[in-house]
Amino acid sequence: MIGARLLSCLLALIALFSALPAHASGTGSNNIAAELVVEGPAQPGGSVDVALHFRPATGWHGYWSNPGDAGYGMTLDWQLPEGWRAGEQEYPVPQTLLIGGLMNHVYEGDYAVIVPLKVPADAPRTGTLPLRVKAEWLACTDSVCVPEGAELTASVTMGSPTASARFDAWRAAIPAMIDAPARYAVEQGELRMAIPLPAALPVPEPHLFLSQDGVVDYAGRQAFARKDDWLVVTIPAVDDAAADALDGILRLEGGEGVRFSAVLGDVPQGGEPLAVAGSPSGGAKGSLWLLLLGALAGGLLLNVMPCVFPILSLKAISLARAGESEAQARAEGLAYTAGVVLAVMALGAVLLALRAGGEEIGWAFQLQEPGVVVALLLLAVAITANLAGIFELPSISITRPGHSSGAFATGLLAAVAATPCTGPFMAAAMGAALLLPAGTAMALFAMLGLGLALPFLLLGFVPRLRAMLPKPGAWMERFRYVMAFPMGLTALALIWLASRLGGKGFAVVALIAVAGLVVALMICGRQQRKGKPAWAAFALVAAPFVIFAAFALPGSLSAPAPEEGESLLAPVPYSESAVEQARASGQPVFLWFTADWCLTCKVNESVAIEREATRAAFEKAGVIAIRGDWTRRDPAITRYLTAHGAAGVPLYVWIGADGKEQVLPQVLTVDSLVTLAEAEAEPAEAARIGSQTPRAAEMR
Repeated sequence: MIGARLLSCLLALIALFSALPAHASGTGSNNIAAELVVEGPAQPGGSVDVALHFRPATGWHGYWSNPGDAGYGMTLDWQLPEGWRAGEQEYPVPQTLLIGGLMNHVYEGDYAVIVPLKVPADAPRTGTLPLRVKAEWLACTDSVCVPEGAELTASVTMGSPTASARFDAWRAAIPAMIDAPARYAVEQGELRMAIPLPAALPVPEPHLFLSQDGVVDYAGRQAFARKDDWLVVTIPAVDDAAADALDGILRLEGGEGVRFSAVLGDVPQGGEPLAVAGSPSGGAKGSLWLLLLGALAGGLLLNVMPCVFPILSLKAISLARAGESEAQARAEGLAYTAGVVLAVMALGAVLLALRAGGEEIGWAFQLQEPGVVVALLLLAVAITANLAGIFELPSISITRPGHSSGAFATGLLAAVAATPCTGPFMAAAMGAALLLPAGTAMALFAMLGLGLALPFLLLGFVPRLRAMLPKPGAWMERFRYVMAFPMGLTALALIWLASRLGGKGFAVVALIAVAGLVVALMICGRQQRKGKPAWAAFALVAAPFVIFAAFALPGSLSAPAPEEGESLLAPVPYSESAVEQARASGQPVFLWFTADWCLTCKVNESVAIEREATRAAFEKAGVIAIRGDWTRRDPAITRYLTAHGAAGVPLYVWIGADGKEQVLPQVLTVDSLVTLAEAEAEPAEAARIGSQTPRAAEMR
């Protein structure tokens, strides 16, 4: 960044010297027209505002007092009546312009810089006095910059002050000063600043502009979070040297903002993350189509999940069995899609409503609730029993063709089973959905549902695809029984999850409820095969178990202690203080966020994390491992996930010994962590050998 600034300044100086003759007399055609305007009249002992009004030509822009990574700010050389003094220049909220990785603070339309002039007490009470200022500024397009200047003159009338509508408009564009000081700290390569701002004040497009140069990386990622009545911003710092005081402008939305003055002090930790400038979530509006495509692709990948594939494959085979009816195939495809999309959007609406109410939750939040897990467990057992042929649901059976209601119900089931998962494509989309407006977020949820439903929708509308399916035959019943196996495994996994969420006693009560359901379904199936009414018998058997579970489940619920010592890496449990301590140690840090119900997490742990090679590489490089277990609801983990643009787990973050942070892919390769650790170990080993070399020379 410093090299880029030196280069830009050098080019600007060359252009300045070459352009000086044209501007020495204040004549010539500027690309940014300027005029000096006086509000007046002025009174002795008071003050009067003057404005430098700039009008950039089309395609040109001027600069704020701190221009950013390139350019330079305006300079003023005043020639005032004796005893008059010019005050501090007051600028409107600047705009950001990112070109070639360089962040510029600019004005692309008309703007006015207001300067208050202090009038001495012995100034004349009547008459007019001349004002003159030599102004120099830089005018730029996206490809060229030209130093410009002019000698601007005006006259101020002495007398009683009057209002000026023109100045009222310019003054309204100047951000107001916050009456309470902000606080900031510089540590571990980051500037953290807390600005006092009412929690009820919306900040949809925040950006921090510092007046002081060389403090932060202007193009760096700005992360914002709400903590009570504080807005906390984190920006990469240029170095760890903290100034005694800082000031600047906080952009709120569009051209609105506030000015602040900050002192060294304690900055609150945590808070509710907001949009992050320069991150996928912060730039989600500009890449909405990419997010929609990511949601579509992510939904498509969910079809291969063990709890979804049996439902989809059996429904596809049943559709092939009824392939003689084109209209019915399309109707089933549309009904299935409607069920999936409706379920996903309903889940998304609940998620957004809870977050709007202050709940710190993320994607798959339903699997953090023990009661929901028990409901899903009973549903998985019922589906397994249906696939195994124990009983039939004539109107909504997932294996029965020719029923749109069955296809709709199958879509609901598929969505409920699939939505706890996240994949590589949907991670950014779901993370952005938590930060974008509700309408846009719901569009992302709908696209996720469409992706999940797309294979069956295509089967319904493309006869050639249905023709590629195996021909109907006796093997279909056997295949149906085989598909009961992965659904049964899903039920077993939910029993284990119930014990992790609610304790062993809770899981035992859930198992009793499952046993009652199985017995009731078996009696129901026996009655169906005899051609007798079945559902009355089912209700009679199931009712006592339902009553028992309703009273026993809440009473048996407990929060089991987290398991320790089961990881080869011996990770530290996640907390904000643990991350701060790890970063302060100067050692590399690996953070991974997982959950017992996350299949992708468990695959990554088996493939890349829980390996002897990874453990050895981490020990050699001195890597500190920190694990965040999101199996149960944890607001601190939710805040961290949201701040990094993730709606759920898995999330993997690597912090190097130099303090640089990178978010790793959601799917880890076998040697990805080993490679990162070895890269950290090489400089440390070289430094160790280098420190021993002089001592070895002395010994020789």
